[in-house]
Amino acid sequence: MKSEKFPILIEPTELESRLPDQDLLIVDLCQSKDFREQHIPGSMHLDYSELIDGGKPATGLLPAKTRLDQLVFRLGLHEGLHVVAYDDEGGGWASRLVWTLYLLQHRRASVLNGGIYAWIGEGHPVSLTSTIPPTACQGSSSVDDSMLATRDYLLSRLHATDLRLLDARTREEYDGVRTLAGRGGHIPGAIHFNWLDAIDSKRNLRLKPDHELIAMLSQRDIAPEHEIVVYCQTHHRSAHSWMMLRHLG
Repeated sequence: MKSEKFPILIEPTELESRLPDQDLLIVDLCQSKDFREQHIPGSMHLDYSELIDGGKPATGLLPAKTRLDQLVFRLGLHEGLHVVAYDDEGGGWASRLVWTLYLLQHRRASVLNGGIYAWIGEGHPVSLTSTIPPTACQGSSSVDDSMLATRDYLLSRLHATDLRLLDARTREEYDGVRTLAGRGGHIPGAIHFNWLDAIDSKRNLRLKPDHELIAMLSQRDIAPEHEIVVYCQTHHRSAHSWMMLRHLG
């Protein structure tokens, strides 16, 4: 069912075989102190704050164009560059970067399946230094608006029979028992699918096998022919859900 010309998910063994590639950029989004001194060789560290606006009340909004331009410049994006992102929490931070790259119309981007846990746990090499990549000649960003669902767009499509809203938060947030936003509960008609339910803790935080994920989605009446809009609190957890859906086709 894979629909991407360039895979959105890459395994550690494949990535290790590609470490010498000149057109490869590995981006480390690890947050915990445990992994601040352990990097995949040749990787650069990127702070998650560079991917979001950060302003209250909606901290997870896209940054301004000037900051997106800076991101393009800092990553040294060019057409042939393959960006592989990894983190230390199952792929949420990494998926937000890859989603941002897709938004910027750079589709040669992948998430490392299992992140640093799979990489270290399965004996792949590590480095104690983080790399600063060469920058591109210019850092102009161009946004693909089809990657975004605005509030007005969603309101116009809310009762469409081919639309599926996937809420990637916890059950407590979905039910309104726990409130982290201005109001509790969920968008009318949204289907609950906690992003953590897609992660396999027995396989170093990889995605669960495709057939299991497809069955879980099918049970929720989510299929490839639907338009699927994912959301959470800040588009961190739902970025992982977006990556999962792209991976499944």
